[in-house]
Amino acid sequence: MTTPSPLRSRDFRLLVGGVAVSGLGSAMTPVALAFAVLDLGGSATQLGLVVAAFSAAEVLTILYGGVLGDRLPRQLLMQGSSAATAVSQGACAVVLITGEGSLLFLTLIGVVNGCLGAIAQPASNAMTRSTVTEAQLGRAVVLRSLATQTAYAVGFALAGVIVAVTSPGWAIAVDAATYAVAAVLFALIRVPSTPPAARERLLAELADGAREVFRHAWLWLLIGQALLYHLCFGGVQGVLGPIVVGDTWGKEAWGWALSALMAGFVVGGLVALRWRPRHLLRWGVVMLSLTAAFPLALAAAGDLGVVLAGAFVHGVGLQLFSVSWDLAIQENVAEDMLARVYSFDSVGSYVCRPLGLALTGPVAAVVGTDRWLVVVAAVIGLSSLAALAAPSVRQLTRRPAPLPVVPDSARI
Repeated sequence: MTTPSPLRSRDFRLLVGGVAVSGLGSAMTPVALAFAVLDLGGSATQLGLVVAAFSAAEVLTILYGGVLGDRLPRQLLMQGSSAATAVSQGACAVVLITGEGSLLFLTLIGVVNGCLGAIAQPASNAMTRSTVTEAQLGRAVVLRSLATQTAYAVGFALAGVIVAVTSPGWAIAVDAATYAVAAVLFALIRVPSTPPAARERLLAELADGAREVFRHAWLWLLIGQALLYHLCFGGVQGVLGPIVVGDTWGKEAWGWALSALMAGFVVGGLVALRWRPRHLLRWGVVMLSLTAAFPLALAAAGDLGVVLAGAFVHGVGLQLFSVSWDLAIQENVAEDMLARVYSFDSVGSYVCRPLGLALTGPVAAVVGTDRWLVVVAAVIGLSSLAALAAPSVRQLTRRPAPLPVVPDSARI
């Protein structure tokens, strides 16, 4: 007897629909923001600082979001965050469209949006398990990721066209509308509320989450690897990429490069639907090493096709790792700790990203853009493979899916 598809669950469909539609708009914002800053006369360093403000606000808020995600109804957090982001992005769009924008304004609105997203992100990640059965969980993780990355691929492609034809403000206006739709979809989710544990002080609850992280060697080790990854690669995607590609082939070309990246995610998701390696993280980190292809392609930058191919390979590798990583967390972390563990994952992974964004421009100016891109490729590729030295990474296996329950009447 086969396990029913997770898409037969109404709540899972609403969750995936809300995450995907908001992702469609969110994919437009980095493209729009980069060119909004450049249109205002900003430099690579100033662009890095604007993007770093968003990332720093997200990192500083997300641990609190993890505690709230284990205390409060998760769909309520997601609904409120989406509604508030729709308002803030709508205000940002109006200011840019009317020509009143400034670097200070974009920095401040980035801080607001970073905090709003961080409040709901751990709850959103933890929500998948509440909308499907245990037998459906593995497939649900892949389908959610696949839907999200497909939406991002479309969003990146649309962003390049919208920014080139109109202005960055209109791309951000679309993002505001998608968050409004997502808020409605999240409000329709109906899942049983998990009785909260006895409420403790914030620091005590965070300490419980940290102990859960350090209980799993593979978890804290790969969070540390992700810290190094995002420290280096964040500046490539957020700062150098738009400048290298935009200056050579035009603004819309950067949108296509990011779309190729997301197309790689989609293909990786399709592969993950069929390929289910028993050793989740052993193959996951091998796939993660493929992400070195994108900065290497940008360093070559002699042919747009090479850049698009590098972005595509990056997306395939990162998606296959991400599916294995998400499933490893979902299968091995207790329900009442799940949001907090996801928040520590995000903080540990991204805590140095603002620093990387802020320093990428000055470092590239000193050592040379192409040389720095090669260094980044070496760091993220080799650090991924180095994780294989840890037995806990090599040996973690997928939990066998429980057999579907056969009704007594079917056994007669």
